Amino acid sequence: MSRIAIMGSGAWGTALAISLARRGGHQITLWSFDKDVAETMRTRRENVAFLPRFEIPIAIAVMDSEAEALENAEIVVCVTPSQFARSSMQAFAPHLRPGQLLVSATKGIEDETFLRMSQVFSEVLASRKLELSCGVLSGPSFAQEVAGGAPTAITIASGDAALASRVQRDFSSKSLRLYTNDDVVGVELGGSLKNVIAIAAGIVAGLELGLNANAALITRGIAEMTRLAVACGGRRETLAGLSGVGDLVLTCTGSLSRNRTVGMGLGRGRKLNEILEGLEGRVAEGVRTTSAALGLARKYGVEMPIAEQMGAILMEGKAPERAIEELMLRPGRDE
Repeated sequence: MSRIAIMGSGAWGTALAISLARRGGHQITLWSFDKDVAETMRTRRENVAFLPRFEIPIAIAVMDSEAEALENAEIVVCVTPSQFARSSMQAFAPHLRPGQLLVSATKGIEDETFLRMSQVFSEVLASRKLELSCGVLSGPSFAQEVAGGAPTAITIASGDAALASRVQRDFSSKSLRLYTNDDVVGVELGGSLKNVIAIAAGIVAGLELGLNANAALITRGIAEMTRLAVACGGRRETLAGLSGVGDLVLTCTGSLSRNRTVGMGLGRGRKLNEILEGLEGRVAEGVRTTSAALGLARKYGVEMPIAEQMGAILMEGKAPERAIEELMLRPGRDE
């Protein structure tokens, strides 16, 4: 049995907790930043705000105190939105201790620093002279399907083989299969960059440009993702796996994708602020990741034409039709 703390009660954090409880054999804590959300989950055994209609098993202890949630944890899974990753880890760090295993399940890149989530965590911990083994959980996984017990395969990546092996063993179940990988860079960037491409896929759907256009976008999207990941030290084959192609295909085609939903709204002429308000507090990571991805691409001298057009749409209000036209009219090149 392992003592596991899920730090973040959004849809994905709640789904992971439910999956672990269904597997059985662990002591599970689900921490919420919002005291009202925590209280609702405790009394109604349902995350009405972020993952409604799924029962939260009584085996999951719901808490709103960082200290209590982390006190006895052996494995700490951070599932806060990327924009709050640094501040969250700063709040968690005083309650962490040597020997705990840290897992990031957040898909994003930090604004301005262009750091991956595991790098952000390491930087915060280093400031407190604390070093913990860290892993990254990523892959094609809609929270609703994981919570419902639909078969799902994801990746746990870490430079610490023992951590990856333990998380694989402790999280795997009849409905959730984990593969190990030691390419943390590739896995993190695959999980982050696919959200940018998913917004573009939503725009293609919103403009009703057809299946040919969607297939082309996904294919060229993985090429962009791979170029940047390799430039940053990741491996090309990682981007051909679950955390690359797998997650990209799911997010670009699935109706449950929030990033694709944002893109569809843009393609249908809606304003970004209006679309985001309609998400009712749920996060579409690709909106924030786009600017960070472009910053990272500039740092490494990597060409990312799709991401550049998404940046122009999201940050400058460029018309989606014009962005697609410019992508189609780019000078010819070898594949």
